[in-house]
Order: sequence, then C-alpha cells, then structure tokens
Amino acid sequence: MEQSPQIGDRITDKSASPDDSTVRDWIGPGAFKHWASLQNWIEEFYPGVFAPEWLYGGKKRGWSLRYKKTKAFCTFVPEYRRFSAVVVLGGAERDKFEERRYIWRSQLVKLYDEAQTYPDGKFLTVAISSADDRHDVTELLTMKRPPPSRA
Repeated sequence: MEQSPQIGDRITDKSASPDDSTVRDWIGPGAFKHWASLQNWIEEFYPGVFAPEWLYGGKKRGWSLRYKKTKAFCTFVPEYRRFSAVVVLGGAERDKFEERRYIWRSQLVKLYDEAQTYPDGKFLTVAISSADDRHDVTELLTMKRPPPSRA
C-alpha cells in the first residue's frame, strides 16, 4: 500500500521532469502563484540571463528547478503543498547580508543564523507562503547579483 504524500514531500518520479501542471497540482494553487510570480520576476529583471534547468536529486531530494549562469543563482524546490527557494550565499554575499542585518525581516535573519555554513556558502532555504517571503527572496537575489541595467 502506497502512503499518501506528506507536506514537504518532494516530486520523486524520475521518469520525466515536472511540467507546470504537475508542479501546480503538487504544491497547490496558492504556492503556485508564488512560484509563477518569482519565475516572472527573474525573467523580467534578468532577461535572457538564465535558462532554468530541472535537476533530479534522487529518491530523497526529488526534482528541483535551478537557475544558474556560471554560478548558482537560486533553486526552486516544489514540495507537497508548499514551495521553497534555495539561495546560496558565498563569502562576499554573507558580508553584504551582515551589513544589512538590521534591515532584513527577523524571520530571514533567524533562518540565516540557523543555516549551516559550508565551504561553498550558506544555503538558505526560504519557504514562500506570502508576498513578504517572496520579497525577501528577491532582495537576497538582487543583493547576490544585481540585475543588468535596462537601457
């Protein structure tokens, strides 16, 4: 007997990368609005910079959608009934974060402080369930890589 998915479970069917309708059904319509909104924001502010790529991380991690040019920009993680974005902050970005420490929302600072630091950076996994959460992610991404100027 197969167990029902639990909140936070990943999409693990490796036969094909998920499409929009699979993601919407999995994360739910509310979370999908944030997913689509963040995708649109990246396309608007970083036109032609990133080609999002689906990655399969195995049975435990499942599918994720990575935005990367030469360095990782962010990764979207579709989880059952929720959506998270992973932003890796390297040394320079951590310095910038610390400079702005008292400007960030307290939830984000707590997440930052609790994230383990690895040789390649701090991996912040931000669960996005509100416009404020999405704004935190866009601010982190803008700090990490300022958008190209629009002439």
